[in-house]
Order: sequence, then structure tokens, then C-alpha cells
Amino acid sequence: MDVEEYSWVKASDYRENILLAMEEKPRTPKELSEMTGYYLSHVSNVLSDLDSHGLAECITPEKKKGRLWTATEKGDRLIEDLKR
Repeated sequence: MDVEEYSWVKASDYRENILLAMEEKPRTPKELSEMTGYYLSHVSNVLSDLDSHGLAECITPEKKKGRLWTATEKGDRLIEDLKR
């Protein structure tokens, strides 16, 4: 477990819940917003933060709307740690 990344994610309910919501399959920001109850703008900001930490990535960057985001391998490992 990467303790620094784990503590960075745990420090924010937004980061933790959005990362966990991507566990089963890729999601759009709108889906993540609906699942978590967070404003779409907050979800977008958190996805950017998770991306910059290598925990999530956009797998359809060419799309203007409905971009799909997924957890990276590093993100998947962190999800498993969060579920313990």
C-alpha cells in the first residue's frame, strides 16, 4: 500500500467516494455525480486531481460530452485497500 496516496484519498470524502464509485466499471462524470450526490463541477475537479495522482484516467478523451473515466491499476489497488 502506498501510504501517502492512501492518506491523500482518505483526507477527502469526495476523492474516496468517487474512486470507489469507479470500482465496477468506467463511469461518466454525470453518473458519478448522480451516484454520490456531489455537484458535477466538484466531480470534474476531483477526477482531475485523481488523474494527476495516477489513480484515474479518462478513456475517451476525444469526446466532448459523456467522457468515460476509470480507475487505473494503481487506483484499483487503492480501492482494495480502502475496502478493508
